[in-house]
This record gives sequence, structure tokens and C-alpha cells, in this order.
Amino acid sequence: MRASEVLGIIHAQNYSSLSQGELTSVRTAASVPYGGRYRMIDFPLSDMVNAGMTQVGIITNTSFQSLVDHVGSGRPWDLDRKREGMFILPPYNTSSALTNHDSKLSSLYSISDFLKKSRQDYVLLTDTNTLYNIDFKDLFKFHTEKNSDITIVYKHGRTPNIQDLMLFAVGDDKRINEISVSSGSEAGMETNYSFNIILMRKSLLEYLVRSAVAHNATSFERDVIQANLQTLKIYGYPITGFSAYMDSLRSYYKANIDLLNPENRKLLFDPAKPVDTKICDNVPAMYGIDAEVKNSLIADGCVIEGTVENSVLFRDVKVQKGAVVRNSILMQGTVISTNSSLNAVITDKNAVVTPNKNLSGDESYPLFISKNSTV
Repeated sequence: MRASEVLGIIHAQNYSSLSQGELTSVRTAASVPYGGRYRMIDFPLSDMVNAGMTQVGIITNTSFQSLVDHVGSGRPWDLDRKREGMFILPPYNTSSALTNHDSKLSSLYSISDFLKKSRQDYVLLTDTNTLYNIDFKDLFKFHTEKNSDITIVYKHGRTPNIQDLMLFAVGDDKRINEISVSSGSEAGMETNYSFNIILMRKSLLEYLVRSAVAHNATSFERDVIQANLQTLKIYGYPITGFSAYMDSLRSYYKANIDLLNPENRKLLFDPAKPVDTKICDNVPAMYGIDAEVKNSLIADGCVIEGTVENSVLFRDVKVQKGAVVRNSILMQGTVISTNSSLNAVITDKNAVVTPNKNLSGDESYPLFISKNSTV
């Protein structure tokens, strides 16, 4: 299998009501900021391009303006091409014929024409609430060697708090023997769980989706994957390196703070598998005479006059004189005013903390300040 034979399909939406509610109330899961300068969609897009894939479709539905602004024509990923390249697939149909369908199943059915017209023989499906940097060429090789019908990337560990997440029993040969679909109550169990990266023949996906719709099915996981476990060869491909599942504000917080560990940064941002993003020509960060910064990621355009420790600051954040920021994540344009103190706080874009405030959360329950808010 050559990478050019694989069509990438990225689901920009968040299909679980349990996942990152505060962050995805104003944007798609794909455009959630991460790591000081990235968006979540940067990771699957970069991995697809690094592998040599030449056509990618991004399925959108609601609140996708910031996503469109970020990806543009696909130029940062070399996908602004006359033929193939990147396609933003518009809000999918929610006609009466599909009202009983799970959003993922509905979205795949709605892009039937796009799938049919693409020249690729295989499809790689991904979501955008998972964080990873995978060499998809190794996944393609695994799929071919196993003569697999469907290959699903999975991780072993504590189950995220996600509804309709597939949980696996995997044999020594990596063939999946059992699949259960979580209701969310399984959170914390030690098991193998899907990373929602799925590879199969395009013709097989089209057939399975059409069949599910014809039989009034309701769930992609249950009625397309689980229902065909006995009739198809379904294999699991284990994920390695630094990875995370964004199932809550807490997991989002942890995934960012974990970047302060140099080993995690090395694994996620491997020079051999670069992660590309939209280029912003900002001035370098500026530090005042009394500024003190320890173990933090500081993006371009920041102005630091106070104290920052164990934190991640996105572009154009301002920490004024006498302000103290610890164990926090401050998104683009945040202003922390004079003599204010933050600990375990997440601020969305353009949040303002006025002078002499003391805000504190906890690693298990970080305090969140919404976009454009003033505290």
C-alpha cells in the first residue's frame, strides 16, 4: 500500500458531550489550541502529509470558523494543490432520514459523493480529540502484512471518560477478538481503547456505511465496527510514544503541562516527523528587568514583566509587573494585570484578569476563564 493510495478523512467535531465542554463550546475539537502555538488538527494533518498522503477531507458541522481561519488553503501542510490537496467538507445533512444516526455515521454518509469521486483505494479516518505523532507509513505496512480488513490504532491504559469509545481484547497476533462500546461509566478501567484512527478499503467503508443507514443503524462504533467483528479481520495497532486523549478539561490541562517534560516534547515533536501549523509572524517574546520565568513554554509575542512558573503561554500573552502565574495555561491574548496571582488556571483567548486578583484551581479541577471574559 502506497501512502498516495490512502485518502485522509478528519472529523473536526467532538462527538462526545463529556469531552472538553468548556473548550469546544465555541469551537470545533479540531481548532482547540495546544502547546503554545498549535491546534489539535495540526497533528493528524501533519502525520498524513509526512507519510506522503496527498488528499485530505475535513468534515465540519458547527462552530468551524476558527478552523477555517487556521487551516486556510492547506499551505502550511503543502496541501494547496491544483489537484487533490485539502478539502473542507461543509456542514453535513441532518435530514429526517438521518436524525436517528450517531453524528459520525451521519457525517460519513453525507460525504458519500466525496468518497466516490476520490481516486484513492483506502481511507484513513481520524478524530481530533486525540494527541499523537504517528508514522502512518508503519500503520500502512502493518495493515498490509496482516491482510487486515480494518486496522484500528489503540492504546493500553486507563479508559478515558468518552461515550461510544471502543474497548478491545487483543490477541498475541494483534487481532481484535472482542469489542465493547463504552457508555462513559467505564472511565478509569485498565484496558485497550481505541484512538479513533481507523484504516480500511474505501469500498468497504462505503458498503458498511450504506448498509448501516439502510438498516436504520444508530452508531458507527456499534453498527459498523462491532457488528462486523466476526465477519471481518479487524486488527489493533498499538500506539507508542507520548500521546493523550482529551476527554475533559482536566486531561487537556495535563496534556499541556506534560509538555514541560523535555522527554515528552522530544517524543511529540520528533524532527523526523515535524508538526506543521499556521505561520504567524510575531515579534519574539519580551522580558522585563524584574521578570522571572522557570520551566515554562513561552510563545512569540508575549510580554513578561512578572513571574511565570511551570506554565504554557500562547502568543501575545501579557503578564504585568508584580503578577504571578504558576501551573497555568494562558491562551492567545490573555492579560494578567499587576499584582494578580494565578495557580492551576486555564484562560481562553483574550481573557483579562484585572489587578489584585487571586485565582486558584487544582490539577484535578483547573479553574477555567472563558473566551473574551474579564475577571
